[in-house]
Amino acid sequence: MALEPTILVVDDEEKIRRLLTLNLRKDYRVLSSENVPEAIEHLEREPVDVVLTDLKLPGEDGIALLQRIKTFDSSIPVILITAYGTVENAVEAMKSGAFDYLLKPVKMEEMVLAVQKACSYRSLLTENRHLRRELEGLYGLKNIVCVHPKMREILKLVEQIADSRATVLIQGETGTGKELIARAIHLASGRASKPFVPINCSAIPEGLLESELFGHEKGAFTSAVVQKKGKLERAHGGSLFLDEISEMSPILQPKLLRVLEEQCFTRVGGVVPIQVDVRVIAATHRDLKVEVASERFREDLYYRLNVIPLFIPPLRERREDIAPLVGHFLKKHAEDLPGTITDIAPEALSALEEYHWPGNVRELENAILRAMVLARDGRIEIGHLPDEVKGTSPLPLKNREGLQRAKRKAKKNVAQQLEKRFVVEALRRSEGNVSRAARETEMDRRQFQAMMKRCGVRRKDWGVFERNSIS
Repeated sequence: MALEPTILVVDDEEKIRRLLTLNLRKDYRVLSSENVPEAIEHLEREPVDVVLTDLKLPGEDGIALLQRIKTFDSSIPVILITAYGTVENAVEAMKSGAFDYLLKPVKMEEMVLAVQKACSYRSLLTENRHLRRELEGLYGLKNIVCVHPKMREILKLVEQIADSRATVLIQGETGTGKELIARAIHLASGRASKPFVPINCSAIPEGLLESELFGHEKGAFTSAVVQKKGKLERAHGGSLFLDEISEMSPILQPKLLRVLEEQCFTRVGGVVPIQVDVRVIAATHRDLKVEVASERFREDLYYRLNVIPLFIPPLRERREDIAPLVGHFLKKHAEDLPGTITDIAPEALSALEEYHWPGNVRELENAILRAMVLARDGRIEIGHLPDEVKGTSPLPLKNREGLQRAKRKAKKNVAQQLEKRFVVEALRRSEGNVSRAARETEMDRRQFQAMMKRCGVRRKDWGVFERNSIS
């Protein structure tokens, strides 16, 4: 919306158009037309924020204009003015989507106030649209970064189940992106325009969780001085995300079960049942089957939650996703940090790919953010990574997987050292001329440059590498 909102005045009487324009032009940019075709031309030619139109017009009337505007852009508020103030006209106008309805002779104070309200409404709609686009950019399916086959299968399943009302249970280790998947389900569904309401069952004390979830009536307990709506009511029409559902107390579990079965609940201290339309998405880092077997979680609630199960694999099981995630985080944090960090040295990327990531994607993002703060010259080097990632902390050799990781890392390091020695010696012989070095090694220039990049060798550095012994 422009700094100065644009108001389109439509009336077949020139005197009325001048009067309305005179009273509005101090605060608004005002356009005017005397009939529907002319008004539509204005709308097609330039942005309009509010339309103020007479109900009775030559040819098509104000109701017809209203209907055409709603087809053209449903977010434009339309205020109808008429000298024929019947209840039937008012009902028809409001049913057709009119924002307001004024009677002639119009009081200018009422008209200005109606336009102000319409502009505020239009501004809120525009802001809401921008926020929704930002949310889709952050949490939409297209913006979830992954290449691993298991993750691609999960995203495909999310698309298939998005419009279902079925409950979803997302399981996976801490930091794997369970809430990201939950938000993607919501945004891909027909509920996207309604609220996505998250609640962490482990972060709220047991005594307060019931009130947070179901709300309470005034006087329900000592501090309940006013009535309060809970998360369930706020999520009406949308999605409720119950994070760490395994931590919900046994007292609340049967009450949640009732919500899932009947879409109905009562506030704390209340007696009137409240009906809601809510899709529940739950998540946990624990194995709920184990929790059920240990009698810490109700079996019937588990089966109600586990209608559509999703398991997010840990990052160590999908190492192919590390490189694209690193690129994503570099772009994500570039605007918030001084300098421009756009690249990562091959040794640093290799260290990231070899690390076991107990904190999963969240830990990876924190490591990249830390490295970007420390980095210089537009590139993250291995020295910018945390000690446990870059390898100064020994790799755990407690099991076969740890041994295999250590062996892979050792082999990769040896291969990188050999390639670096090969590249540096070729640059030394060619005195830093990349094209000549490529020819002398029987490689084309692009292959040689790719090897340089993979080894972390830049042409300006070859002399430095020459002075340092590379074995």
